[in-house]
Amino acid sequence: MEFFRIRKDIPFMRHALLLNAFSFITFLAAVFFIWQKGLHLSIEFTGGTVMEITYPQTAPLDSIRDQIAKIGYTDTQIQNFGSSRDIMIRLPLQRDQTGQVIPSAQQSSAVMQVLEANNSGAKLQRVEYVGPQVGKELAVDGVKALIFVVIGIMIYLAFRFEWKFAVAGILANLHDVVIILGFFAFFQWEFSLSVLAAVLAVLGYSVNESVVIFDRIRENFRKQRKMNTREIIDSAITSTISRTVITHGSTEMMVVAMLIFGGPSLFYFALALTIGILFGIYSSVFVAAAIAMWLGIKREDLIKADRKPNENNRPDDPNFGAQV
Repeated sequence: MEFFRIRKDIPFMRHALLLNAFSFITFLAAVFFIWQKGLHLSIEFTGGTVMEITYPQTAPLDSIRDQIAKIGYTDTQIQNFGSSRDIMIRLPLQRDQTGQVIPSAQQSSAVMQVLEANNSGAKLQRVEYVGPQVGKELAVDGVKALIFVVIGIMIYLAFRFEWKFAVAGILANLHDVVIILGFFAFFQWEFSLSVLAAVLAVLGYSVNESVVIFDRIRENFRKQRKMNTREIIDSAITSTISRTVITHGSTEMMVVAMLIFGGPSLFYFALALTIGILFGIYSSVFVAAAIAMWLGIKREDLIKADRKPNENNRPDDPNFGAQV
């Protein structure tokens, strides 16, 4: 299916050096912000208190956020779960003036006093404390998941295409991941498990776009014998633009809907997906394909030379191998 067709190939690789230089600078900037500022981790990673509260009617989330903020509890996550009357409150670890951690029971008691003062029907259903050790284990497991995904993608691309495509695809995907983390570090947006899930989804989404372009490059190497490598890549990217617009456009419309109408619980998840999709398109076209070109991908890497059949080697002959 094509939304439109471009009849003349666009010379993308003519500007590959400039665009790769831009990618390298943004990558270094993202690494710097991650190292300098670090990620603003949520309570799933740092530990904190989780409260489940039920209201007799629809819970006013905005009002609840304002009430909790007035008692000094910042960076609090409040969202519905199950129904519009049930809410979940995640309180990060809080410290008093002496630097001591405020106990979970004291935190939950202070929150309930404020909520009951404004709505007597608010009832506490459950309180759970997430310790820092549990958060540390989640962080380690998240890093392991990211590493396993990267290794799996590299093995797949190496078997499906060629090791040069595998290296190019992984570098492009890591570029997307580091850019997302750089945005979250620079603006100090909260990094939660849902954002980690979005990062892993971007990895799969980005490699899908790279595979489409790589597959078209391999097809062009087989069909276009007179084109050089640069022209082959330009033709492959140009021929997939319509598909890219349809796929990424429809996906981005759904993500933007979550970003605008999903509320605070889905905001950073959708934001990470938006950044990842936009940079995923850029990296698949201008980073992955360009790196494959710099690595010296050529027709012989993807197409095996035809071998002349050996007249003396005829395994389909029932008498082959017989001796007198």
